[in-house]
Parts: sequence; structure tokens; C-alpha cells
Amino acid sequence: MLWTAMGVVTFAFLITLEIAARHYGEPGPITDQARELVFAPKSGPLLYAGMALMMVVLSRRDRLAAAGVAIGVDVVLWLVRWAAGAEATHGHPFGTGALWVVLGYGVIAVTRRTGPERVLLLKGVGLGLLLVAGRKTGDTWLLITSKTRPTVLDQYVAVADRALGSPSWLVGRMVEATGPIGAHVLDYVYVQLAVAAVVVALYQLRHVARDRRFPAHHLVRTFLVIGLVGPAVYMIFPTVGPVFAYGTGAFGTGGLHWAVADLWPHTVPALSAPHWMPYDEITPRNCMPSLHTAWATAIFLHSRNGPKILRHAGTFWLIATLTATLGFGYHYGVDLVAGVVFAFTVEAALRAFDRGWDRAGIQLVVHGTVVFVALLVSYRYLPMQMARHPWVSGPLLLVAMASVVYGYVRTTGLWEPKAAPARQPRPQPELV
Repeated sequence: MLWTAMGVVTFAFLITLEIAARHYGEPGPITDQARELVFAPKSGPLLYAGMALMMVVLSRRDRLAAAGVAIGVDVVLWLVRWAAGAEATHGHPFGTGALWVVLGYGVIAVTRRTGPERVLLLKGVGLGLLLVAGRKTGDTWLLITSKTRPTVLDQYVAVADRALGSPSWLVGRMVEATGPIGAHVLDYVYVQLAVAAVVVALYQLRHVARDRRFPAHHLVRTFLVIGLVGPAVYMIFPTVGPVFAYGTGAFGTGGLHWAVADLWPHTVPALSAPHWMPYDEITPRNCMPSLHTAWATAIFLHSRNGPKILRHAGTFWLIATLTATLGFGYHYGVDLVAGVVFAFTVEAALRAFDRGWDRAGIQLVVHGTVVFVALLVSYRYLPMQMARHPWVSGPLLLVAMASVVYGYVRTTGLWEPKAAPARQPRPQPELV
């Protein structure tokens, strides 16, 4: 019943976003995804990652067959596009085969499976499609933020960011000094965050085919909830980022005629009273909170119970993502603080929901929510006070974030089952 309800809500949400996107003259998530059944997809790796998630319910033999079919379809389609002179100029020339396989197993589940086997296969298909749909809904959300929020709060955030020493300007110069190699590595980490999440999720879901059931909690749930709830905050606190508000822009949007001045990353803005500022109707208002930070934090958390190589990878992805978000000028430092608090609060809410909302879980979620709201309020209404007293406001921001992290670690540590100590054999009396 829960999976059915989630499916109905998700479909209704997609329909709503489709209507909203078409209102602005753009294709919505459903149209965009349907197009990729034939044309080159925007993100081939993401489609294969979705297929990999679906395959956790399959046997090893079926996994090999599914992968072979997906690759074969992609090869055939690539040859057809090449012959027709329609090679991919944007996106990737592969990925359509993976989408076909996922949808094909959905048809198999409905027509060839019954009972628990049908339910399990449909869950696998749904999980793979949710990952793919999450990307499409995110793109539509970003379109809506740019069309409905003509003014942004970047000046407020930039002033508040002085409490942390304006780290985006510092890290931006550091990344610039590394040259193209450092920038390319960080760009890959930043763009392929969802693929990294799938690697961790595949480890968590490795026993699904054997046990014939999904674990109660896994990374994909957290990833999707962060992506669903986060854009709603974008609408409340619209910001575009320092490379746009104080620089030349990126991704072909923005520009100096929209910026306060050409300052990022070499010159920190002078301290002055902030104001709302207009910006173009193309650049997403996707700064507050930093969802890339939230997602990377979730990857880090869920990799803690894995083998050493997975834990090291989770740590690397978190550090590299934080560096990229600041170093490319996509976020301010205070965005990252809000993103960490947001991630821990969402993770706490999902785990508390699984446990049945006991007192400790409710307190943890309420504490995270209060801190998150307090951060947004302070950025909006107290930026000048924060900037004028950085030695007070900066540590307070970090302590507030640390309190949420500590509360999560302490509470979830009590939730973890404790291994019972092995009973020592009692000494036996010697026989004389």
C-alpha cells in the first residue's frame, strides 16, 4: 500500500510539473523522459545507474542478460543515428538502451509475474525510474524558480557569508590556481554525484535478490527526499550564487549586466547594506540550501557502514563536492552550512519514521528543523550584524551545525543494535 501510494503521489507530482513547465513554453519531465526513448539522452550514466538499481532484484544471469540487451540497443541506435546524421551534440550517445530495459522489466512484472515476485520486480523498476525521474523533476523545478522569482537575495547571503570569511572567494582562487586538471576533476565529481550515490546504494541493496526484500532504509530514499523538498526552499530563499551575482555567470546564463560587479573570485565585496536584486529568467535560484552539499553528506553518512574503500570514497566525494561548490562559485559558505543541517534533518526524519517516531526521534528532527529555520532567518534579517561581528557569528554558525550533527550521531547510536557480549564458560571443578 505504501509503494502504491508513493507511486500515485509521484505520478500526480510529475503531471503537475509537466503542466507548469508547459505554461512557460518548455517540455516537462514526462515529455523530456519520453523523448529519450528515441533521441540521445542528456545523462547516459544516470540512465545506466537507474538500470543498475533496478537489477538488484534480478538474478546474476538476468543481470548479465539485461546489461547485454541495453548495450546492444545503444549500439544499434548509435549506428542508426550515425547513418541518419543525427549524432548527439548535447548529452550522451548512450543510455536509451538502459531506459528500454527498465521499462521492459516493468512490462514483464505486470504480464509475466504474480504475487510477491511481481511486487519485488515492480519495486526494482520503480526505484530505477524514480532516480531518473528525480533528475527530470529537478530540471523542471529549477525552471520554475527562474521564472517565478525575478529578484534574488544574493546580497544578503554574501554579507552574511563574511561571518565565515567569504570562503567561496578563497576556494575560487585556489581552484583557479590548480589549472585545468583540478577543475576537470572537481567538475566530474560535481556532475556525477548521482552516480556516486548509486554505487553506495548498490552496496546497501546487494542482498535484495537473495533475501527477496528491500532493506527498511537506504540511500536512495534520502537522496530522493532531499531532491523533492529542497527546491521548495529555493522558492522561499531565491539565490543564484557568487559566480552569477558577483561574476560573469556560468552555463551560458547570467552576465556582468546582471551582476553587482565583476568581483568573484578575486575581490571580496565591500561591506554595505544588502538589497534584493533582479536577475535573469534563465539562471536557477538553486543556492539555499546547497543540495549538492546535502546529497554529498548523505553519501558520506550511508558509506560509513561499508568496507574501507567505500568509506574512503564517501569521504573523498564529500570533500571534493564541498570544494567544487565553493571553488566554481556556485555557492556561498553559509549555503553549505544550511545544506549539512538539511541533510542530517532529512536523514533523521526518515530513520525516525522507520522506527515509529519515538521521543528521541521527534526531538532530533525538531532540533534540526529549528536550527535550519534559524539559519535562514539570520541570513535574511541579520546579515549586517553577522558581518560586523564575525568572531561571534561565525563560531555560532558552526556550533549550530555541529549541534545537529552531534544530536544525530548520539541519537542514532542509541538506535543501533548492540552486540551482546559472548558468555564466558564457567570454570568446571577438577575431578580428583
